[in-house]
Amino acid sequence: MITLEQVSKRYGELTAVEALDLEVRGGEIFGFLGPNGAGKTTTIRMMMGILKPTAGRIVLGGYDVERTPEKAKAISGFIPDRPFLYEKLSGSEFLHFVGKLHHVASEQRQRRIERLLDYFELTPRQDELVEGYSHGMKQRLALCAALIHEPRVLVVDEPMVGMDPRGARTLKDLFRSLAEKGATVFLSTHSISVAEELCHRIGIIQKGRLIACGTMAELHRQANNHDGNLESVFLQLTHEEVVAATEVR
Repeated sequence: MITLEQVSKRYGELTAVEALDLEVRGGEIFGFLGPNGAGKTTTIRMMMGILKPTAGRIVLGGYDVERTPEKAKAISGFIPDRPFLYEKLSGSEFLHFVGKLHHVASEQRQRRIERLLDYFELTPRQDELVEGYSHGMKQRLALCAALIHEPRVLVVDEPMVGMDPRGARTLKDLFRSLAEKGATVFLSTHSISVAEELCHRIGIIQKGRLIACGTMAELHRQANNHDGNLESVFLQLTHEEVVAATEVR
């Protein structure tokens, strides 16, 4: 469902992402981890067509993001770490607006909006302006908007920021449910515990390069660490990459 082939992004002399190859299957929750500045958000923005890769190819659900952007976006949902919402609309009005952009038919759109607002416990506030929502409520509304067209690919950047424990649990259950129905969930996060709990496979990016990828068992083997948790594996892999780069210099 998600394919990245030799994807790179350069800004002059700075290389943000270098020759990234990645394959994520349908029905999979894929975790994308890395230190600050590793290239996670740049990768996601290229996947969503916000940034153009310097080189390489990105395919979502069989559609090339650069050649057929409308088709790729039609089957994708995106939740950035800081979602943009039209705050002078009510929650319900905003979802109707997004649904129309995705060409969701009127009756179907109304049913989906009612279901999503109920699921994320926003029904009592649906007629209030978004500017009056808390951060957590805005995050939940952004989730509703990303799901209104029932995407086959959902890309999420730091989904748990601002979520209370109940909201975080609802979100985890949602991701599992989507994957069980065959959707692909691409989850970029700093929360190692969330990735360990949810993800079928995990990729670790460091200085724009994918340095490890696989199941928990495979990551343990790559790190030659058979006893620790994901945090210890992550720290070992990223630390060794830094040490190796220092020694080369």
